[in-house]
Amino acid sequence: RVYDFVEDSICLQLPETDEDFYQSAVGFGTFQQLLTDFPAAKLHETIPNFHNTPDRYRALLETLERDPMHRAVQVQPEIEFALARQAEMSAIQNALASGKLPLRVTHNDTKLNNVLLDAKTRKALCVIDLDTVMPGSSLYDFGDSIRFGAATAAEDEKDISKMEMSLDRFRVFTRGYVRACPGLTAKELELLPMGAKTMTMECGVRFLTDYLDGDHYFAVHRDGQNLDRARTQFKLVADMEKKWDEMRKIVEEEAK
Repeated sequence: RVYDFVEDSICLQLPETDEDFYQSAVGFGTFQQLLTDFPAAKLHETIPNFHNTPDRYRALLETLERDPMHRAVQVQPEIEFALARQAEMSAIQNALASGKLPLRVTHNDTKLNNVLLDAKTRKALCVIDLDTVMPGSSLYDFGDSIRFGAATAAEDEKDISKMEMSLDRFRVFTRGYVRACPGLTAKELELLPMGAKTMTMECGVRFLTDYLDGDHYFAVHRDGQNLDRARTQFKLVADMEKKWDEMRKIVEEEAK
């Protein structure tokens, strides 16, 4: 893949200020808005079922049944946490299938380092890393941004008491995203918090599945790293559940 070189741009691994996170929202929201009229169904699915959360649960259940590393007995609380939310995690897929949510062009890797910022003004210039652009829901991109950018701890933090979802960062990103993408439907706006919860839960399920399967997919640098990753994601989901009413209120306020 070759890009034109973007002069005087910077790429951040983590936001240094709330404004940096806001600008990433502007970048991804603008990307979504510019492609509003693109026939998303014509796009090739680079990674089939990448954000098909029910399918991620199918993989978890299959791995649990095999239990190749005999690890399931050690992680019963994590397994129970995941399975207790299985039905709810079909909401986005069901809404897409029924037409309640529009099929859109989605980036599917909305980390901050995939938005180039102007080195002088720190404003969003463009989105990069387009190999995972596929048909999907705007809630995927929004949700994964919140999962990554509004978390208060590292993805593999061992002390999960450090992991929460920052409501301030949630508001900052929501504001940038909805302003840059005024084409979002009422149903999409209503389900933005569910996008954040679903993408976080999905990621946790994937980490847990990989841990149970012997750590074949995600690179690990120490024993139990994938389990720590799963635990941080589940803690983040639990914190979102505590703050659910506030998340919904923030979306309503910012979407006015």
